[in-house]
Amino acid sequence: MWHYAETGSGRPLILLHGIGMSHAAWNPVTPYLSSTRRVIAFDVAGFGQTPPLPPATPPKISNLVEGLAHSLRQIGIQLPVDIAGNSLGGLIAIEAARRGIAQSAVAISPPCLWKKRGAIHVHYVFSSLRFMARNCPALLKATTRIPFLRALALAIPISVGSRRMPVTDALRAVADLSAATAFEETFHHTRCPFSATEITAPVTVAFGTRDWILTKGSRRRANLPASTTWIEKKGWGHVPMWIDPQGVSQLILAGIRQLPTQ
Repeated sequence: MWHYAETGSGRPLILLHGIGMSHAAWNPVTPYLSSTRRVIAFDVAGFGQTPPLPPATPPKISNLVEGLAHSLRQIGIQLPVDIAGNSLGGLIAIEAARRGIAQSAVAISPPCLWKKRGAIHVHYVFSSLRFMARNCPALLKATTRIPFLRALALAIPISVGSRRMPVTDALRAVADLSAATAFEETFHHTRCPFSATEITAPVTVAFGTRDWILTKGSRRRANLPASTTWIEKKGWGHVPMWIDPQGVSQLILAGIRQLPTQ
């Protein structure tokens, strides 16, 4: 059973975070969503307060979606359901749509939409941050307390403009990254190209013009159905929830608005 935070009421809306983070990544956005939806933000297996998948079950996208579906059934959510995700969470949302678990999917900065492999710099960016979070947490936390240094340190992995990220949220992000027990294994198992042109559910994919993790070569439209709504958001980085929470919420609600209320 995956750990989750819940707020609001109405038709369920599932939120999934990116690698190395937790459900707390959605805290800036949920106030804009919870007025009309029952918002359930999960900690993906191996992150936040959710334990990793069993040792014999590698954290491939297919297995992560199985874990999500199991957790949804355990808390009584009728499937299919609306799912939105960022980065790794976005890829999970798309795979959930392919398997009929998501009735609509909104994916912000989803990885694996490349032809052969992702950009080589991504490994070095994440491994460096992971090393700092685990081995030099005091230094990294001190850096995030200073707006200028926070903006500099988080411009690539999160977004340009991260000086607007509250210090408490930045410190939580460092702690989540340090405690992410499945980080390396999940990163290793989610690097293969992903293609799902057979999806029939509505899918919205959004990338920021300042996403320097997933550059243009990592955004192949041919990997998804022609009906997919593709959006480019000016000024967004890889994780835009702290930079433009209202814009993120509007994007999500627009991606699921076409479906009738239950």
